[in-house]
Amino acid sequence: VQFFTFGPTLQATLAGLSLIFLGWVAFATVNVIFKDRIIAAKDYRTQQLQSAYENRVADLQLSYDELNGALVNAEDRFKATADELALKQNTILKFLDHKRQVDATIAGLSNTGIRTGADTGAPEAAPADNAAPSDEIDGTPPPGTGTVDAGGQSELPAMSAPPPVQPRTAKPTKASFLDIGSAVGHLTGLLFGAGRQAVAPNRDAYIQHPALRVLAEQTARVARLGTIETKLMERTQSEVAEGVTNIQTVIRSTGINPDDYTRRLEQVDAVGGPEWPLQSIHVDGIADASFTNAFLRASAVLEQMNTLLSAMRHIPLTTPVTGPQFERTSGFGARIDPFTGHYSFHPGIDFAGPWGSILKATAPGTVVYAGPRGGYGNMVEIDHGFGIHTRYGHMSSILVSVGAKVGKGSPIGKLGSTGRSTGPHVHYEVWYDDVVRNPRTFIEAGRHVL
Repeated sequence: VQFFTFGPTLQATLAGLSLIFLGWVAFATVNVIFKDRIIAAKDYRTQQLQSAYENRVADLQLSYDELNGALVNAEDRFKATADELALKQNTILKFLDHKRQVDATIAGLSNTGIRTGADTGAPEAAPADNAAPSDEIDGTPPPGTGTVDAGGQSELPAMSAPPPVQPRTAKPTKASFLDIGSAVGHLTGLLFGAGRQAVAPNRDAYIQHPALRVLAEQTARVARLGTIETKLMERTQSEVAEGVTNIQTVIRSTGINPDDYTRRLEQVDAVGGPEWPLQSIHVDGIADASFTNAFLRASAVLEQMNTLLSAMRHIPLTTPVTGPQFERTSGFGARIDPFTGHYSFHPGIDFAGPWGSILKATAPGTVVYAGPRGGYGNMVEIDHGFGIHTRYGHMSSILVSVGAKVGKGSPIGKLGSTGRSTGPHVHYEVWYDDVVRNPRTFIEAGRHVL
């Protein structure tokens, strides 16, 4: 029997090779037996990885789309808010242009004002007509007053029963014009000062992206400016309404009802149309109902002021003479007649002054009488429209003719002493609705006009 002897090294080598061989046989056997399962497991794992990857990509795409949509929506909101703010500003500018036109009308009243001598420092005594209980007298015409027809007679009736007695002589009174301040000039600073305090956005909704947060802050800031503009219009409305009240007070102080008087003006202007509630009106591009309502109300009040100013142009609020050389020598009401010494009614105010001084119309109108008229002497009568007439008597000469259009302050004649007169003066009367009124109430109202 032959034996082979292996050393330890060879034995270890052969043992290792045997283990390797057995391992490979086992691996090959397992691989052959479980090959399909292994491949299926790998495919499943690959599919899971691919599916997870695709889901992640889809989630990222969705997040991107949502973020992009949010950015677009935020930009659209910002643009819409900014565009609405610009439209509000343009609307306010148009309103202010209209307001400036009304202010120019008020300034025009100031520039055409005529003051009596008392404005230049002449002493002022107690009015001669304080004792009269009424500033308007109506009745049947006495001889010599009648009506104006084609032949040149006056259409206005005269006065009857005398009020309490007044002295013959009195000092002049003042006449100036109404001061209505600007309604909106000092408010423009509110637009940008308060607008810097932006409304805080919803941090939970926009914290994920800085761009959204910035857009939200800017949008809120612009919206805040829009709110300030609404408050500006509301404040403007209240101030213009205050001016309307002031003008109504001036007109009412003359004894004329401002509502009835302006209705006459509206009838002449032929106004009308359907009535729509303000809530149904929208300004193009402006969705803010509160701003639209404030703007429409302010515009309506401003239009009311414009109407009142147009009406006030026809009211005689000044005197026919100006300067310190003129003196009011007789007031409205009962007095001792300078010719008979008996009590009689004086239907106007007398202003004495130098012979030949220019007499001026106290309001615009049309001359309806110019010539001799009994006790009036040379007289001019002016129809100012809407039921208001003025008369100027005792002229030395007449500078206008019947039918002439005169403006406020236009020369109409020269001071004299024709007719029933004791010296050079102008006899001045004011009539409204065929009732003679106290000219002093109109002149006193003129004190409050600029």
